[in-house]
Amino acid sequence: MRISFLGPPGSGKGTQAERLSKEFGIPHIATGDILRDTIRKDTSLGKKVKAYLGMGRLVPDDIITELILEKIDKAEDFLIDGFPRTLAQAERLEKTAPIGILLFFQVSEATIVSRLAQRRICPSCGRVYNLTSDPPIIAGVCDRCGRSLIVREDDRETTVKRRLEVYRGETLPLIEYYERKGTLRYLDAEGDPDTVYEKIKRIVCGDDNSEV
Repeated sequence: MRISFLGPPGSGKGTQAERLSKEFGIPHIATGDILRDTIRKDTSLGKKVKAYLGMGRLVPDDIITELILEKIDKAEDFLIDGFPRTLAQAERLEKTAPIGILLFFQVSEATIVSRLAQRRICPSCGRVYNLTSDPPIIAGVCDRCGRSLIVREDDRETTVKRRLEVYRGETLPLIEYYERKGTLRYLDAEGDPDTVYEKIKRIVCGDDNSEV
């Protein structure tokens, strides 16, 4: 299986990708985790990535594509969330490791802003929580390592709105690209996580009508 989850920030890509990866044993390549790991290394590249994300902008195609392809490293199966986001990234990926299904998460802007307002992350291990649907056992504290949880700068409302503008301008052209290839599938991702996950499994296992 070679699958990519595409959708706006806060659409649930990362949460659902982790779940699918565990059930089916597919290596999960999380774009957000890769970028945060790059930032934590505090190299010159990490500083550049941090600056782009802080402004609500996409990381340049050449940087993110190289980071992703390095992680794929000729893997037979993989599940990517958050990549590709531009036509240039898609075309490069298709030359190296063409994907079989691009699953497009459809969520309203109101839902996105609401979800991200509830999101918290551990600055140490990277574990992500949602205060409503997936809260920590102890409020404000990571279950894994005991660190205090934080709100990511790119989850604040003003940054989220900028990210959505960038997303619409640079990412939506991918819809036509993958529609032409016949690998695009639509997903209504507005529901609760369990309902959405069941829809995803139907698509991945081929038991769908291309839109659920």
